[in-house]
Amino acid sequence: MTEELKIPSHVAIIMDGNGRWALKRGLPRIMGHYQGAKVAEDIVEYATKLGIKHLTLYAFSTENWNRPKEEVEALFKLLEDYLKNKKQKLCDLGIRTRFIGRRDRLPKRLVELMEQIEEESKNLNRLTLNIAIDYGGRDEIIRAVKKLIKDSPSVIDEETFSQYLDLACSPDPDLLIRTAGEKRISNFLLWNIAYTEFYFTDTLWPDFTKEEFLEAIKDYSRRKRKFGRVTDE
Repeated sequence: MTEELKIPSHVAIIMDGNGRWALKRGLPRIMGHYQGAKVAEDIVEYATKLGIKHLTLYAFSTENWNRPKEEVEALFKLLEDYLKNKKQKLCDLGIRTRFIGRRDRLPKRLVELMEQIEEESKNLNRLTLNIAIDYGGRDEIIRAVKKLIKDSPSVIDEETFSQYLDLACSPDPDLLIRTAGEKRISNFLLWNIAYTEFYFTDTLWPDFTKEEFLEAIKDYSRRKRKFGRVTDE
């Protein structure tokens, strides 16, 4: 069945709805994030089996600092525990793990763990997993511009500018999936999604399954990507 699909090289996901999932069940919001982490693990493994080469997950945005302090601290603890417990499994699956976004505001222990995982997995190439932590598209573009000003390259074009962005090691996403019924991009990969196909679902992220992920791939397979060109209908 998968042989008939047009498998995207790069899929990006806005994993929305963890808090709502928990509140609907009378649980603390953080429990939704724990369930969401389990779903993320399943999707990463399934993406690897499908032959997807790049997967970018939006884990914590620059705007998420506006959440209650207790929730933010619990999220970072969840990320740290998850990475500690799953880093070997990710390596065993042949997954190169990278982190995009700012690091200067993150807990030191988390940053050290992120750097360790990046170093240990840097030569793996079955799938590149980009995890966006303290990431914002506008912030990324400003950081890139500052680097450009400092380096002063002789030529500044789209290709040059892209090399200063966080996803310089990955192609632009072919498909962006957003869960929980929201239909906006929320400051995610603003430069990179210029020609990305979007797939929106009402499913809350903790309820998102491998089957629905496959449905998103099927939907993507039926689309004709023109990139501004005229194609035969």
